[in-house]
Amino acid sequence: MTWLALTDHSDRRLSLRGLGHEKRTAPIVADVPGQVLTRGSIVFETQVAEDSKPQVLFGYTTPHPSHRSLVFQAIPGGGVAMVHVQGEHIAHAAIAHKNAGRAEVLRLTYAWDTKYNWGRLTLEQVGESVVTSVAVENPLTLTLDDLRDLMLGRGQQDYAQDMVFAALSDQIEPIGARPTLSPDTPIATPWGYRNAGTLKRGDTVYTADGDVVPVLQTVTRSVPARGSYAPIRMRAPYFGLQDDIIIAPEQHVVIDGPEVEYLFSCEKVLTPARHLVNGFAARAEPSGHLTRYTQLILPNHDTILAGGAPLESMYIGRIRRDTHQLASSVLFGVDRNDLPEHRAPSHKILKWYEAIHLAKRRAA
Repeated sequence: MTWLALTDHSDRRLSLRGLGHEKRTAPIVADVPGQVLTRGSIVFETQVAEDSKPQVLFGYTTPHPSHRSLVFQAIPGGGVAMVHVQGEHIAHAAIAHKNAGRAEVLRLTYAWDTKYNWGRLTLEQVGESVVTSVAVENPLTLTLDDLRDLMLGRGQQDYAQDMVFAALSDQIEPIGARPTLSPDTPIATPWGYRNAGTLKRGDTVYTADGDVVPVLQTVTRSVPARGSYAPIRMRAPYFGLQDDIIIAPEQHVVIDGPEVEYLFSCEKVLTPARHLVNGFAARAEPSGHLTRYTQLILPNHDTILAGGAPLESMYIGRIRRDTHQLASSVLFGVDRNDLPEHRAPSHKILKWYEAIHLAKRRAA
């Protein structure tokens, strides 16, 4: 898997050898006229509200020598439509966002493999576990010129203000749950703290309750360091940390204390790390174009100790029962019999406004 391009409102990059691999001897995509990418994924994040007017979010149009375009457009009701044109050939799909309300961050993934005449458009709401996909019939290839027009903004290109980032991969990118810990995150084990990236199936770790449980799987993935993947530094001694750790914005942090009991009538709550960023206890971590995350799958979705702070391990629900969902996820290739079934999180997951209110009370 190689990420070839990344664009946001401040930078546009495309590397035919792969972002972060510019010293490779051979390119992933040959720089020759007419070169095509028959397989790949375009991933982007954007804000789309239910009452938003139709607008082009991301895309390009080239009229010469023949009409070529790839356009992603917001549609009324919170959905997104895609139209891909190559001369007289057209591929299109539309997907609705049923839970749209206030402006939420959506992640769209358009993946295709023209060798197998297969395409898929997927919508995910950042912070939610629901994944909605529709098939794209007769997907079209993208030429090298198309990729440059789309990702580098050449010619007639659209990139709406609501866009967060867009990235291009040469592979079918997974959808659904993703890892959220930096590989060098220290995890408490019976043999002391070990980096998350060194743990493997069969190792054991401590839970926040002091139990020792086995690691059933470890999952690692490289992703664009933007939007819902942009690293966050959680700083010691806040949250019980002994050392700073780097985590993804969607990593759930377990929080307790008198404020939690007073506000939510429970001992502990979960909140995504992105809601805790305040410039001192948690802050955005500068990074390059890509970042790498890992996570642990435990039998009962237990809370782990990362640098001393209680963090949620990877939640996979009952994905082992859904063959299609399993094959589309980061767990592709894992025997379903080696996976557990996770009940719903045992702690309340705070909404964005609840987390912000809790953070303000703690800072007061």
